[in-house]
Amino acid sequence: MRELKKSERIFVQSTESFPGGVNSPVRSFNAVKSMPPVIYKAKGPYVYDVDGNKYIDYVCSFGPMILGHLDKSVVKSINKILLKGMSFGAITPYELELAKLVREAFPSMERMRFVNSGTEATMSAIRLARGYTGKDYIIKFEGCYHGHSDSLLVKAGSGSMTFSIPSSHGVPFDLARYTLTAQFNDISSVERLFHQFKNKIACIIVEPIPANMGVIKPDINFLVFLRQITKENKSLLIFDEVITGFRLCFGGAQKFYKIEPDITTLGKILGGGLPIGCYGGKKYIMEKIAPEGPVYQAGTLSGNPIVMASGIATLTKLKDKKIYKILESRGRLLEKNIIKTCKRYRIPVSFNRVGSLFTLFFNDRPVIDYKTALKSDTNLYAEFFRMLLKKGVYLAPSQFEAGFISLAHTDSIINKTCKIFNEVILILNSKLQVAN
Repeated sequence: MRELKKSERIFVQSTESFPGGVNSPVRSFNAVKSMPPVIYKAKGPYVYDVDGNKYIDYVCSFGPMILGHLDKSVVKSINKILLKGMSFGAITPYELELAKLVREAFPSMERMRFVNSGTEATMSAIRLARGYTGKDYIIKFEGCYHGHSDSLLVKAGSGSMTFSIPSSHGVPFDLARYTLTAQFNDISSVERLFHQFKNKIACIIVEPIPANMGVIKPDINFLVFLRQITKENKSLLIFDEVITGFRLCFGGAQKFYKIEPDITTLGKILGGGLPIGCYGGKKYIMEKIAPEGPVYQAGTLSGNPIVMASGIATLTKLKDKKIYKILESRGRLLEKNIIKTCKRYRIPVSFNRVGSLFTLFFNDRPVIDYKTALKSDTNLYAEFFRMLLKKGVYLAPSQFEAGFISLAHTDSIINKTCKIFNEVILILNSKLQVAN
């Protein structure tokens, strides 16, 4: 690889315009103590930086690029609509076309509303749940991320039964206290909250497969329990499928696990790489949204025609069930090789994968929840990350972000990745032997 001289120059200039030099904290390389390459183009399974370096991309724009970068059918669809206009601020036929595809994949979403981001979708879903139930408290799970709206930017206090405290400055405690935090995969932590705040809980919001503390596999009995306890207490169950929607299958985690929530939020893949969010549910719940009902939500660019075109092309292609079989096969190939190599060199690793969604934790125990995830060796990951990057493999710059495989990651690309991975692990093993 070439040096990152151009990238460094652009990044230094960026720090004068953007906090930390980035427009989203997840793009920062602070956690891996490195200088970020500045990406200027992408194609298929690759991204390219301004210095001429080429990387096998497992970030995939943090999930949306399931078909790979610049998929021909998506580009063609965008260009076709682009020539007709970029934004109308009016009803378009493209909204309805995409909505029909969403409803086909997610029958639980009888009605829906398109928005512009996953954060906007979850924020609106929470407001709807409170408006529909007339209750104020919500339950989220420690380590699950649902966007940066004030109600959801909280973490646990001294225990799962206490009020939550803001995890960001600028979030009023009086607002954050209505967000209760439980432990993912822990039934008793949820039961205690429903007992303590009886008849006061509007909803549970959950990533059915958490992917923002690294990928955590759910206990199916836990998800079934969430469905039961919300029904029993006349609360709503919200599945945040911003990441899992269309990632696991054409129908998301709810189809994968055969559990139907009251409200679903979508994003990322839904827009085929362009900004989008969506929330929806049963007709009798969604009719509370303005202009039909009293729960207000609006957006100037919601249902943008170019975004709709990108989404239509993406979802149309994803209706082919063979795609998910291919993605599962490639995910399994990557997992098998990585685990085999780590065992050979006795590198402690927990490889969590569901389909084409994965996280490699440097941990000597299975990572099953937020607490075990936090015990991972972040310093070892940082060194591993830097070495992979130098050899042309691009992962997320955090131990606790998910990795993504796209349709453009062919078997040969996966095998090439595994070869590079083997080289890096061999070097890491040598360094660890010297250190010990």
